[in-house]
Formats: sequence, C-alpha cells, structure tokens
Amino acid sequence: MNIDPSTTKYLIQARLEAEGIVEKPDVVGAVFGQTEGLLGEELDLRDLQKSGRIGRIEVDVQSKKGRSEGTILIPSSLDQVETSILAAALETIDRVGPCKATIKVDKVEDTRVTKRNKIIERARALLSSMVEESKTSGSDLLDEVRQSVQVSEIVSFGTERLPAGPNVTDSDAIIIVEGRQDVLNLLRSGIKNAIAVEGTNVPKTIQELSKERALTAFVDGDRGGDLILKELLQVAEVDFIARAPRGKEVEELTQKQIMKSLRNKIPADQYVEMYGISGQVYKAESEFPEPKPSGGPQGRPEPRSEPRPEPRPEFREPREAPVERAPAPLSPTTKVLNPKLEKYRDMLVQLGGSSTARLLDEGDGVVTEVPVRELVDTLKTAKQTRAVVFDGIITQRILDIAAEMNMHSVVGTKMGTITKQPAGVEVWTRSDLAP
Repeated sequence: MNIDPSTTKYLIQARLEAEGIVEKPDVVGAVFGQTEGLLGEELDLRDLQKSGRIGRIEVDVQSKKGRSEGTILIPSSLDQVETSILAAALETIDRVGPCKATIKVDKVEDTRVTKRNKIIERARALLSSMVEESKTSGSDLLDEVRQSVQVSEIVSFGTERLPAGPNVTDSDAIIIVEGRQDVLNLLRSGIKNAIAVEGTNVPKTIQELSKERALTAFVDGDRGGDLILKELLQVAEVDFIARAPRGKEVEELTQKQIMKSLRNKIPADQYVEMYGISGQVYKAESEFPEPKPSGGPQGRPEPRSEPRPEPRPEFREPREAPVERAPAPLSPTTKVLNPKLEKYRDMLVQLGGSSTARLLDEGDGVVTEVPVRELVDTLKTAKQTRAVVFDGIITQRILDIAAEMNMHSVVGTKMGTITKQPAGVEVWTRSDLAP
C-alpha cells in the first residue's frame, strides 16, 4: 500500500474480520457511514479528508471460505489526542455491507519516529564510512607510493628472467625464495638480494649462482616449501636454510617475522640431519675446495667453514672435530664400562636414522618419544625428564633447557657449536660412547 508521506504524522493500523464476502468499497463506505456524526463536526472524516488532515484510506481485504479478513490503514496529520479518538471510533463499526464485522485497532504508529530511526541508521553508516576513509587515506597513499617504488626496483635476472632484487648482481650472499610476491615482500623490508625460483624446477641460473655465492634458501612453512627445499638441496649448493613460521608463507610475513626467520637460519647440512630430509646429493668440495668469503647484506658468517666438511649423513661416523668442542666428563674406557652409558649407547643405536628423541626419567625409564623437531618445545614442559637421548645434533639451546629442567644427561649423535657448557649436565655423543 502507498501512503502519502505529506499528510502523515501518525498511521492508524486496524484489522478487519467479516462474516461474509466484502470488498474494499464496502469497507470504506462503512468507515465513513458509521462514524458520520459520531465525533462531531470537528472530527468528521469527510471534512478531514477534504482539508487534507486525513489521507487516503487504504484497505487490503481477502476472502476465504465465506469469510473476509483484511487490514485498514488511515494516515493522519491530526494531533495525538484527535488521532487516538478517531482510531477508537473505528472499533464501533459492527457491520460492513450486508455482513457482521469487527474492527480491532492494532496500533497507532508515529511515522516520524520510524523516519528518525532510519535517519540515525543511515547517518551512522555514512559516518562510519567517512571515518574509515579518513583513517586509511594517509597510509594508503604511503603504501601506494612505496609499492610503486618497490615494483620499479624489482629486476629480471639471468636467462630465465627470474624476479630478483636489484642487489643480486653484486651481492656475495643471496636469498632464494619461491615467487615474485616473496621478492616484493622482502623488498618492503629493505632486503634487496633475493631471487625467486618460480616453481619446484630450479633454474640453471640458481644452480650457477650457488657455486659462486653464499646461498640461503628462505622457504614457506608448508609442504610446498618442503618440496622446493628438497629440489634445491639436490641440484644447488645451499649454505643455509631459513623457514617461515609453520603454516605461513614468505609473502605474508611482517618485517619482524622476516628478520627473525633469517637470523635463525641453520647450516644446510645440520638442517638435513636434524629434520631427516633425504636427497641432498649435491657435493661441491672437489670443484670448489676454497671457502667463499663471508659478508653480504645479512651479515652472514663464513658459509662453508662448518657445514661443508660433512655434506651427507652417510659420512657422520669418522668425524672427530665436533667432539673436541665439548669436554668429555669421563675417559673413553670408563664410559664403555659404565652400564648407564652402555644403555645410552644402545638407545642411540636403536634411534639411528629415525630423527627421534627419547625422554628418560630419574631411573632412565622411557617417559615418551617425540620427533627431534619437537624436542625443544617438549623439554620445556617435561618436568619428570632427567635425561634425553636423541638422533640429532646437540645445540646450545638444548643444553640451556636441560640445565633449567635439572637434567643430568644429554646424549646425541654429535655436538653443534657450544659456547657454554652448563654445570651439572653430562654431554655424550656417538663417538664418546663408541666401544
């Protein structure tokens, strides 16, 4: 129904029920006829409608099974008292056409309140939009300018025209990422020596660069990152490995996350041994016996002084140099004769190649077994653990946690770079426990 808003301050809404079939003209006639003279000359419906104080009476009536039901809407520009009297008068109508009928007023609605509510809702939406636009306009402008500069900085490198930062040509150390968006994200953080492989098929350009530069593989923290990493390890000379946090991609990391991931990079050989990644078959010692110079924008250490002497797990046994970095608590002969150490040696042999750790209680009973990659997090909460035997590299972090948890023994395949030996923690490696 269409109500004329120019004549409406209030809207009388009533419901009609008639015992027979009636139509709209019958209802309108009953309203005018049965209220005529009832309310006096001042509230006569015909006069009020002629003067425009009462709008067009709208009726919607439907008949079903010999009965009629419908609604009556009367717009009013009278005051509240007069409108209420007029609404009450409608309920005195008891016949419509030839049929008995009843009219019940449901409500008298103040249309101005409804309009005000609509105005408030719309104004709130408009204000919210204005505030949001004013907040983001400045930052959007900065981001747009910055992004245009970053896109202009990105270059195409090599015969495959790989997306790269502008410093890849001259830098002694480069960072390998997966795609163009990763390079752009590193550019936003000020890192300009990144180059993308653009897929799991590593281009020849990357393979050649790995022979001349210190190469850090910075991969996503998902299965796609694992696949690219395995491919890189097979065909290129990777020096260090950095991973995005689990479930994250390099292109969505913040500057702080990027810097933290690169600071926590691990030598490639150590990473392969810790996480049990198979397929590292590339070996370049015979071709490039001289170590490459250190340096680069990330402040990398000498890339091949530590990881290169033992590039594959199958050459782990004869190594003695790492053992010299940690003092042995007992002489080799005493260790072999000690039943506790023999038990540790047997466990280490059982765990060989599994990348698994066993946490032991005070009586050297097995509390639990976990993958080596979860060892650090598990040790922080394993209050009953007094010793750990694992198929992996003993790092400074593991020793520090062992000291905090009052552990007495840490047994691993070999020693990493240890700067401080915690007091009260005995450290054993595979070569220490050898017969």
